[in-house]
Amino acid sequence: MIVSTKGRYALRVMIDLAEHQNETYIPMKDVAKRQHISLKYIEKIMPVLTKNQIVEGVHGKGGGYRLTREPKDYTVREILELTEGDLAPVACLECGATPCDKTENCRTLPMWTDFYKLINEFFDGITIADLMKENHV
Repeated sequence: MIVSTKGRYALRVMIDLAEHQNETYIPMKDVAKRQHISLKYIEKIMPVLTKNQIVEGVHGKGGGYRLTREPKDYTVREILELTEGDLAPVACLECGATPCDKTENCRTLPMWTDFYKLINEFFDGITIADLMKENHV
């Protein structure tokens, strides 16, 4: 499993929004500047987060984005699954995958299943609030 720039940048945007949250909306140009991420790239990420009600946005003067929940209520897994898709390490474990005809005799499936559980538990155990702390990991 490789997490793309989309997933990594989405996490950085979420952390930035959390660190600068108040009652106002935060312009993405400000986030882009602080995070050294292209504004055009951020503009590709935000619709996914908005559509899934992770953030809310307002266009026009005074517009921008803000979190819809507290930073402690967002898991890394949630953000990565929205931006990257299923985090399954092999295709047969992906959500909605067609059952493999080798499942009954697959000697590696238990290993992949355990690894998938580890990935999900690991990312479920880290929140945006955790990532806001210095030296989290």
